[in-house]
Amino acid sequence: MHLVYPAVLSALLFCTGLYGVLARRNAILVLMSVELMLNAVNLNLVAFDVWLRDALHSGQALTLFTIAIAAAEIGIGLAIVLAVHRNRGTADIDKLRDAAEPRDPDDDPHDPYDAGATADDPAGPADKKATDKKPADKKAEATA
Repeated sequence: MHLVYPAVLSALLFCTGLYGVLARRNAILVLMSVELMLNAVNLNLVAFDVWLRDALHSGQALTLFTIAIAAAEIGIGLAIVLAVHRNRGTADIDKLRDAAEPRDPDDDPHDPYDAGATADDPAGPADKKATDKKPADKKAEATA
């Protein structure tokens, strides 16, 4: 058999997987597309191993390692997808950027009177002096 047939099939499988990774929004379909790409690489490894008539069959051995890594990747990937689906109710990749905790609009890192730590004062409000109060607080103390 010529090397062209498995190489062309491998290229088609890889391009199909690449399209699936770039165009899909569902995380499970993206994982399936990654698996398709890995199988295209495996097909290429075995085809070139047979074509080169390698005595050690290093292409086939590398294919076995790739299959083991792909199995571990799909197991961890599915666990992550299931955890995200339980928390968010969807497996849409576009909505995963909202997975971070929402930013508090009142939390300004450049506000010296903010209750949180700032860029200039990483220790936070514990090291603040009693004189470091907001102007409204000073005005309230003066009238009291």
